[in-house]
Amino acid sequence: MHDDMQERNQVGINLSRRTFLNTATAASLTLALPRLSRAAVQTLRKPVQIGVIADLHHDVMHDGSDRLGAFLKDMSVTKPDAILQLGDFAYPSDGNSDIITMFNEANARSLHVIGNHDTDAGFTKDNCIEKWGMPGRYYARDIEGIQLLVLDGNDAGSPTHDGGYVSYVGEEQVAWLKEQLETRDGPIIVASHQPLAGAYAVDNAEELQTVLGDAASKVILVLNGHSHIDEVIRVRNVTYMHVNSASYKWVGGDHRHESYSPEIHDGHPSISYTCPYRDSLYATISVDPVRHTIRVKGASSSWVGKSPAELGIDMHPNLISGEQISPRIRDREFIRVVSSV
Repeated sequence: MHDDMQERNQVGINLSRRTFLNTATAASLTLALPRLSRAAVQTLRKPVQIGVIADLHHDVMHDGSDRLGAFLKDMSVTKPDAILQLGDFAYPSDGNSDIITMFNEANARSLHVIGNHDTDAGFTKDNCIEKWGMPGRYYARDIEGIQLLVLDGNDAGSPTHDGGYVSYVGEEQVAWLKEQLETRDGPIIVASHQPLAGAYAVDNAEELQTVLGDAASKVILVLNGHSHIDEVIRVRNVTYMHVNSASYKWVGGDHRHESYSPEIHDGHPSISYTCPYRDSLYATISVDPVRHTIRVKGASSSWVGKSPAELGIDMHPNLISGEQISPRIRDREFIRVVSSV
């Protein structure tokens, strides 16, 4: 039985199994966006593409480098204007130099967001900034006319924090965000590790939603990782997209189980607390100034072993297994409808 499991769940990612949801029979979701930000998109000189990957968790997975390699292989064909990892990537250690370099050298704009687990094992934000080559823990970057604003959701100081990892965007960053939204022209994409809306959102999510909603004429999309779900929601005329993990859904110690061979679990014991995805998940986001659309080209996979639902877990009261909790990033197209308010 273990030999059969090993054969089906090889250490390397079988790229031939991995498919994008881009066929005529694939499900796609079209969402209407407000016309408020239509003018901002029209300022772009050409369509702009950004490749995104979230929550690789290289230090948990046995095949993290293969999962990143699958993403970068597709990006070498797509040739986006930037690639962005949304946190929980790889410890900023000397031992991870190869995978960090692999990401950083794959694109002239290889951009990072700091996740809550990136500072585990005694590492710091400063270590991430130095080792990954970030301009700062939060920063702005122009991507062919799109203004990318990266936030750090790992601030201390939340008045409602009650233990565990911090999840908060502090006063210094909020002031900086307001200034950037006021002074920058053109379409703006905001990125953070922790969500700013929806499940598992930062403690001051409502404050940030108000700030971003007041700039809905410029903010065309807000991206996050952290949640390991596939979800898009609208708040105050701003669209928020949860980018699913490249690797797995965490289920915790009460549901420890084996999805791979004993040898893999012996070498990487934390995998036992997860429901892994068979193939790497990631997406390409394309902003088209002519059609006034944002297109998400995502990836679909399957569970390795049992899913959270098969383990009998209700992951979150607002999330549905098979819907948001699923090994996929769905294709989507956000269309700017002129008649929308």
